[in-house]
Amino acid sequence: MSEKKRSTEAAIVVSFDGGTVCLTGIDEVEPPGPSCLCRDERTGVHRAPAVHYAELIVWLRKQRLSYRDDARAYTTRPLVQSCTTEPFYYQSEAIEAWCKNAGRGVVVLPTGSGKTFVAMLAMNRFPRSTLIVAPTLDLVHQWYDQLRAWHDAPVGIIGGGQHDPLDITVTTYDSAHIHMDRLGNRFGFVIFDECHHLPSESYAWAAQSCLAPFRLGLTATPERSDGGEARYAELIGPVVYRRDIDELSGDYLAGYETHRIEVTLDEEERAHYEQERELYLSFLRRHGIRMSSARGWTDFIMKSSRNDEGRRAFMAYRNQKQLALTAKAKIATVQRLLYAHRHDRTILFTEDNATVYDLSRRFLIPAITHQSKISERSDILRAFNEGTLNAVITSKVLNEGVNVPEANIAIVLSGSGSVREHVQRLGRILRKREGKHAVLYELVSARTGEMNVSARRREHRAYQ
Repeated sequence: MSEKKRSTEAAIVVSFDGGTVCLTGIDEVEPPGPSCLCRDERTGVHRAPAVHYAELIVWLRKQRLSYRDDARAYTTRPLVQSCTTEPFYYQSEAIEAWCKNAGRGVVVLPTGSGKTFVAMLAMNRFPRSTLIVAPTLDLVHQWYDQLRAWHDAPVGIIGGGQHDPLDITVTTYDSAHIHMDRLGNRFGFVIFDECHHLPSESYAWAAQSCLAPFRLGLTATPERSDGGEARYAELIGPVVYRRDIDELSGDYLAGYETHRIEVTLDEEERAHYEQERELYLSFLRRHGIRMSSARGWTDFIMKSSRNDEGRRAFMAYRNQKQLALTAKAKIATVQRLLYAHRHDRTILFTEDNATVYDLSRRFLIPAITHQSKISERSDILRAFNEGTLNAVITSKVLNEGVNVPEANIAIVLSGSGSVREHVQRLGRILRKREGKHAVLYELVSARTGEMNVSARRREHRAYQ
């Protein structure tokens, strides 16, 4: 090997800069580096998104190139766990599958099956400085409490007015997006809770800007309506293990049943519904709008905003939808179900806040929406779990990231056609306890657009 080649190898430096990994001193190295590397003409260094750090280090080692690693700023030390709980078989299988993929990948397990415990086991396998990223502050605080109970190490929080990065830190996706360009080299292991949020563009940037070689994604519902789950392989790793609700119910989750109850609009409601729906559909036909297409909703919004006719069509769309969502027979069925399950713990789910507040007043049930103060929400959920309250009503904010182990009845008055949302709502009532049997009721107005919505969101094996 020539002296020139030897000096080139000795001069290679790996560094972290603003969410990227930089390599200096490889201009004359042959063969050229991995395709993720691009030469930055402004600075004269080769640069790649930080997510490729492990790939670059492996390449340097395979080429037997001498280098100095100034990028990595995380620590390696054993964690002393204070809990000796034995994992269930599927948790052990999940960890083994993840380890076989070099500590990268997504584990898919139902709500209530112990995904957090899987993360704790993974942290013990690869004890590096660890960042846990969660979608909400409620989940951040849940992770904080469980980490404190599980390990002897102090736990930091970034988000919600706190900025305390430690070797084990919990943060939100929003805060990760803001701070990862500065903190992305402090962690060797990153855990993305509810990782189906990650493929959105801003959150994906946070994953790309972190150099952690070890990555774990956790979710009960990996599929996305935009096909974004294809990005898991790049950002976290592929799905390495999966168990669905129907596989674990009875033994590891509460046994459950689901009932779809069709209600009928009365004559006045039906006449009004047909009138408004025809007005809305006529507008779509005249303008050649297909709501089933990728651009259908966007085209409808744009064209309905241009004149009075369009604005009336949009109002008709909302009116026909609201008539189906809040049919009198549906409200009467809710009243009957609440009485039948007055000794259970029931969560009512609706699509919009207006319906939440209306039914909250009608049935004197505490409401939780995105407008609820954190302290108020905490008080309601505590009373619900303790049994002081036997019912709560919400729109979307309890779909995920909330611990309501005592809930065993779900009543879905309305919702989107999202399979994920429907599975998440079922998951809220499936946490196992002795003698528990869960029931989900889905109320649908017959001969309305809700029938199609219901069919779409039930396209999951948990409802087959």
